[in-house]
Amino acid sequence: MTTLPIAQTLHRKGHWNGPALTCELDYTERFLRRKRLNAVSGEAFVVDLAQTTSLDDGDALELDNGTLVKISASAEALYKVSGDDLVRLAWHVGNRHTPCQIKANHLLIQADPVIGHMLEHLGATVAPLSAPFTPEGGAYGHGRTHAHEHVATAHEH
Repeated sequence: MTTLPIAQTLHRKGHWNGPALTCELDYTERFLRRKRLNAVSGEAFVVDLAQTTSLDDGDALELDNGTLVKISASAEALYKVSGDDLVRLAWHVGNRHTPCQIKANHLLIQADPVIGHMLEHLGATVAPLSAPFTPEGGAYGHGRTHAHEHVATAHEH
């Protein structure tokens, strides 16, 4: 029986350096707790984190043998959304809790024909493309969560 190296330590982008293997994962795959993965070069390893975690492009996992594995966002099917009223379009995307990468003159969202059709009806130009997807993180902490909880404040009592 072969024992694979285990990654239980996460180093966020900008907080690690040195040589590293690379593991390409799409947006959905970068949300994990425990999973067997392969580096681009073929080395297999197991991720075993304390909690479900959103890995970002440029983060690194540290294997129990000291090897670092850089997380790289892989290309996936997206829509490039543009239009005259980008702020309004972004509001509609956010109102549907759709992950969104915000650029100066366009939005990137995962390819979803229903959302794409809605945006076209709002006057958007929706163009398919394949690219790495690194949407904005959540307003309630780093990355995304399964669901978020609102903290009770004085005005809610």
